[in-house]
Amino acid sequence: MSKALNILLIEDDAIEVMKFNRVVKTLNLNHKIIEANNGEEALEILRIKEVIPDIILLDLNMPKLNGLDFLRILKNDEILKFIPSIMLTTSSNHKDLLECYKVGIAGYLLKPLKYDDYMERIKKLLDYWSINELISQ
Repeated sequence: MSKALNILLIEDDAIEVMKFNRVVKTLNLNHKIIEANNGEEALEILRIKEVIPDIILLDLNMPKLNGLDFLRILKNDEILKFIPSIMLTTSSNHKDLLECYKVGIAGYLLKPLKYDDYMERIKKLLDYWSINELISQ
């Protein structure tokens, strides 16, 4: 049985945030989306610990604190390090991919250019994590 997820979306591009929210709404998914514009803002949200997200979706290239630096900080926290973090990016650079997996991400997804492909990819991603047994529960 799938469950509603608390998703922390870390994305500096407003259009990408709107696109993600549109997919969730179009697919009639009941997930709660918590938005952060960059890694610093996401860390502030996580430090408050009002809502611990079930998964984190983040972009690699962001101002202030990029996705990789954010992950390094996250993975050093004894509680937050267990939150599955999935890179959602346009970077097909193999070095970026390897660095992210070295730090401990749960997945690396390229953002497709076509909206229908993007919607299908996000649907599969959220379907998987909504049936997965999450350690944060």
